[in-house]
Amino acid sequence: MVKINLPTLRRRIRTHEGGRATHAPSLAAELRRAVMACLLWEDTFYESGEAIADRIKALVPKVPAEAVAAIAVEAREQMKLRHVPLLLVREMARGPVEHRRLVAATLSRVIQRADELAEFLAIYWKDGRQPVSAQVKKGLALAFGKFDEYALGKYNRDGRVKLRDALFLCHAKPPDANGRRFTRVERKAEIEPELSDGELLFRNLVDGRLEAPDTWEVQLSGGADKRETFERLIAERKLGALALLRNLRNMTEAGVPRDLMAEALGRIDTRWVLPHRFIAAARAVPALEDMLEAPMLKCAQELPKLAGKTVVLVDISPSMDDRLSAKSDLKRVDAACGLAIIARELCSEVEVWSFSNDVKMVPPRRGFALRDAILRSQVPNGTLLGNAVSAVNKRGYDRLIVVTDEQSQDPVGAPAARGYMINVASYQNGVGYGQWTKIDGFSENVLRYVSETEKSV
Repeated sequence: MVKINLPTLRRRIRTHEGGRATHAPSLAAELRRAVMACLLWEDTFYESGEAIADRIKALVPKVPAEAVAAIAVEAREQMKLRHVPLLLVREMARGPVEHRRLVAATLSRVIQRADELAEFLAIYWKDGRQPVSAQVKKGLALAFGKFDEYALGKYNRDGRVKLRDALFLCHAKPPDANGRRFTRVERKAEIEPELSDGELLFRNLVDGRLEAPDTWEVQLSGGADKRETFERLIAERKLGALALLRNLRNMTEAGVPRDLMAEALGRIDTRWVLPHRFIAAARAVPALEDMLEAPMLKCAQELPKLAGKTVVLVDISPSMDDRLSAKSDLKRVDAACGLAIIARELCSEVEVWSFSNDVKMVPPRRGFALRDAILRSQVPNGTLLGNAVSAVNKRGYDRLIVVTDEQSQDPVGAPAARGYMINVASYQNGVGYGQWTKIDGFSENVLRYVSETEKSV
């Protein structure tokens, strides 16, 4: 007789580079790993965007509902991701009962830009048009109340799903309405002559009569002079942080004075700007790098400081040269350098190292000079993270922060003291568990987590 009472063996897993990977401690940890650095449906160096999205879909119903909801909120509010939180809620809507009951509250919270109302429905119907659940309708209706005419007008675009479609679907009630909701079939003649401000807003959305917002896109699409438009919007403080960074090249080419751009950058609100956005802006307009550095370092001003000696180990292997998005020239190594620049500002004593096939100490630089020193430290060729950890372990430190996509060729040992593995990719298997504190994502908030973790011990 064949013996069947045998111990259960866990399947050995490996990274895409062939090194031995470690199992996530829970399905929730696996989901976090897939989500926190995910630009939805964007192909990556090792995995397709569809494969990552399919893994997220498969994990959602297996993870406790409260954990899924918390991951969705964290991805939107802390990691500043827009689309993957919507996918999480969409999968909750077709999951078990305990998942479905949290859909309305979670959806209304993760929708923070007006275009996400329609974007969620586009994701909901990606695999074919189907009925929308009551919880989804409730969540959309709650989210509609966040937006004024400017926000709705700015994102009232002619997509496959329009904002008016979302309004008709969820029957959102204006916050100041007297019990009435707008429906697709009502006739204007039946509308009361006196409408509240909220009712009038929704009526204008339905009729396509929202006032065009005063944005650079609207003005330039109408043929306005570029220089005059940008100068006016800067003077009136109507150019948001991301719009400012993304248009520095256009402003330079249009002849906007440097001192005016410097003034705008000096008052930039960095709360919704990821550190590597400044690296992208500096790459687009190298001549403005000097005025970009101060607002980039501002990202670190409100973060808690880290006492003791810190070693920051940055992955510059070939896979880190992969673009974050097909429509962007941003790379994962930019995200890694951005985090290293911010970490450098938080540490009372710090050494920065790079690794690929070799491990090299980076000269003590700050800001963009640190980025340059990291990228020039060695020629990328291979991924020997285990060798790099062994090398820096001999230096002695209070904490080791590794910024990587976790795709090592060799086994990775334990850190000599506190060790944090910051993962900037969404690959299925990695090495940052066990004796490492695992953190996913490339927002500066992952560094806040380091400080909070040490406070709780």
